[in-house]
Amino acid sequence: MQFAPLIKEIGRGIKGARNMDAATAEALFGAILDGAVPDLELGAILLSLRIKGERETELAGFERAMQARTAHIEVPDGPRCVLLPTFNGARKQANLLPLVALLLAREGVPVLIHGRHDFDSRESPFALLAALGLPLADSVAAASAQLLSSRLACLPLAALNPGLDALMALRPRLGVRNSGHSVAKLLDAAPGRSVRVVAVTHPEYLLSMGQALAGLTGLTANGGRALLMRASEGEAYAHLRRKAQLYGYADGQRSDLHPADTDDIDWPLSDACEAAANAALIRAMLDGSAAVPPRITEQVQALVQLAST
Repeated sequence: MQFAPLIKEIGRGIKGARNMDAATAEALFGAILDGAVPDLELGAILLSLRIKGERETELAGFERAMQARTAHIEVPDGPRCVLLPTFNGARKQANLLPLVALLLAREGVPVLIHGRHDFDSRESPFALLAALGLPLADSVAAASAQLLSSRLACLPLAALNPGLDALMALRPRLGVRNSGHSVAKLLDAAPGRSVRVVAVTHPEYLLSMGQALAGLTGLTANGGRALLMRASEGEAYAHLRRKAQLYGYADGQRSDLHPADTDDIDWPLSDACEAAANAALIRAMLDGSAAVPPRITEQVQALVQLAST
């Protein structure tokens, strides 16, 4: 694949750059994930895409290349498996993503938490999971066994897609995120048996990711399912104070899964970011000695609904 002509097209800035068609995007991202793009050209491509922004056709091509290189887990009979990505960790408030996972598992819904962490300024989500007695599985087979036995498993992204993990690992070196961080939200480790949770930080991504999910869930064998939502500190759990923004995708169709109350609410935010304190807070919510935030309850109910269809 010739990279210079491609860089010439996508590297002309916000106004002058041209978008790739899906086939070109798939071939390019496949080469990136396979480590076939030299460092100089790779840096130019990643920064050009960051400035230009990924369009629906490009995301679709990137997603196909990623899925072709993604390992699949085995999901036990029953509800679909909810896929919870974690790529950020806690910054100023307690990370409640594991609470979502544990509440879903309590309802009999299998959950796979997958991701990576390289932020020195944030508390590691994997340290939190370990503090809750949820260590990382050492293989896809081990994670599949954990789903069968306990309905909950945690897996590093490197075990599912080594090339994507290596691409995301470039963030500290480049200083900024790249297209891998966007595409990773769409990773599906159980096609036809999953509910992808896609949590976005910036409002404009609700549109681009929504367009991508409408196409992807319509194409998936046995019908695709996904939940698109606003992230909390970049993590896939609902913001405890903002109005609910929960959009379900099933067989290419979008539905609003908002509760009746869609206004902002005044809910106290805990600053228990350190793993032991964060884990203690989650345990208190699970045993009833502390209240589960209403927005978390709403998210869990939406995912139970999507997983059962």
